[in-house]
Amino acid sequence: MDIGKNTETNRKSKAVDLRHHLSDLAKARKPAPIKEVFKYYGKPGVLAMAGGIPHPQYFPFCTLESALLSPDAFTSIEENGTSTLDLSIKAGSNDAERAHDKLVVQKWPEHPGEEINLARALQYDMAKGLPSLQAFIYDYTARFFRPAYADFSVLVHTGNTDGWSRILMTLLNPGDGLLMEEWTYTAAISAAHPFGIRIVTIPLDSQGFRPDALEKVLSEWNEEERGFKRPRLLYTNPIGQNPCGIQVGLERKKQIYEIAVKYDLVICEDDPYYYLQEGEYAAPDARRSAPKQSQEDGVDGFIRELVPSYLSIDYQGRVIRLDTFSKDFANGVVFDMQTLGPGLRLGWFTCNPLFAERLERHGELSTQAPAGLSQALVTQLLVHQWGIDGYVRWLRGLRTQYTARRDALVDALFEEFEKEGITFDIVDGTGNFEGNKMFKADVPETSSASNPSGKDKGIQVSFVPPTSGMFLWVQVHFTSTANPIAVSGFDNHAATHEGKLWSRLADEGLLVLPGWMFRGGKEHQHSDDPNEVGYYRISFSDPTREDMKKAMNVFARMLKSYSSTMAHFE
Repeated sequence: MDIGKNTETNRKSKAVDLRHHLSDLAKARKPAPIKEVFKYYGKPGVLAMAGGIPHPQYFPFCTLESALLSPDAFTSIEENGTSTLDLSIKAGSNDAERAHDKLVVQKWPEHPGEEINLARALQYDMAKGLPSLQAFIYDYTARFFRPAYADFSVLVHTGNTDGWSRILMTLLNPGDGLLMEEWTYTAAISAAHPFGIRIVTIPLDSQGFRPDALEKVLSEWNEEERGFKRPRLLYTNPIGQNPCGIQVGLERKKQIYEIAVKYDLVICEDDPYYYLQEGEYAAPDARRSAPKQSQEDGVDGFIRELVPSYLSIDYQGRVIRLDTFSKDFANGVVFDMQTLGPGLRLGWFTCNPLFAERLERHGELSTQAPAGLSQALVTQLLVHQWGIDGYVRWLRGLRTQYTARRDALVDALFEEFEKEGITFDIVDGTGNFEGNKMFKADVPETSSASNPSGKDKGIQVSFVPPTSGMFLWVQVHFTSTANPIAVSGFDNHAATHEGKLWSRLADEGLLVLPGWMFRGGKEHQHSDDPNEVGYYRISFSDPTREDMKKAMNVFARMLKSYSSTMAHFE
């Protein structure tokens, strides 16, 4: 899409030819014939009698109206260690009282040629989406992510899950390999399996993919032994990595990108938590006494505060970036007294023009255009009301809110565990936590009669507070303990220590996600046996501060109870 080309972009080289990465299915796709006709609709004087398009007069919607919070509804700077967190959690109907503006989209355009209207938005349309939304996204991407090649394209999709599925079908054939983090987003794993894709997992440290491990897998690849060709696609979730909360810095991204160039990989950068870069956790006393952090003003100041995207170093066009509006509007826009967020199902690809064209062909015969109501709502908001300055104020506020949520959960963990006699030491991180300082604690048994030798038969819990995203990743070591006795009817996950502890937490009313859901695949055997080490993903995106305390109390008590139970296994 050739929109808003500026002098800086024109000086860059174009993307390299990567058509050899296209799947057989993607190569076979042709433009949908009826979609070719749509580009003529709306032109003055055209007698549109080609398609089965309903007349807008018969749409029951007269206007689309939404009460809006102000783009600066959430302060972007905490005052004396406090924020508006408690006011915003579970606000419900109070949101309407805080709304200061309205968004209105009329059914009929007030002026000839005006695009944002329901007569257009509720109609069949191009898979590219509304032109003015495309233009905003293009200019936004150029300014925020600064792709390092000249001819990048953007294309709207119906959320990152849809986007990822399209990428799989566009680049991989059944039986092809896919590189993923050893712990990764569970839906990304599930989307790949039905296509017969072979997942190859790469170990992580606190900075993301380990370059040495990635280089080793690729350089030593033996197609005869493996039974399939060396993988050509790498999936990564670099900011607020789901589930580990890892934030991948620019230097590590450069290392991974150069490996991608060397071995001809395409990188899928799935980055829904990009703006939730929360920084290092500090204890409450330290937060209260710390000087107020200054923030640079304006859009460019906000950009400089963020870790750059893979796009900023992508000089060959081998990165496909997935962005979403679903997370950006979480906790905010009010429509008929309900909060809009993931239900928008609206996001976009940034990639080279060859991939964009193939992804568009896919969209024409699957989702078609993203939902017109979502497009109209977002376009009216960002293009005609907030603009990029208002959007950045909103994003700053969201980052502050999620930082406060992260702090509240970690505070609650320390407080509630201490009540149960579980205290943490700071040690050097290992495994996923290598390169960070890690909090680690022994969980005492409620009875030590079965352990007269003094040998440590309890369990240990460890974690690193996340620096971005929505999740806390907790590791539990079931040390020096026999495997649990298998129970008839239980699946392999439920019968492990990891699964049994998870079930106890759920029975006590605490629902978190167990590590087995995020294990990338079987091609690279994971080093952690779930009977020896269990993992648990705890989200801080939704609960109240009080619920966080209750949850951490349940977690501490169940760890302590499970430690006692384990003492009697041998």
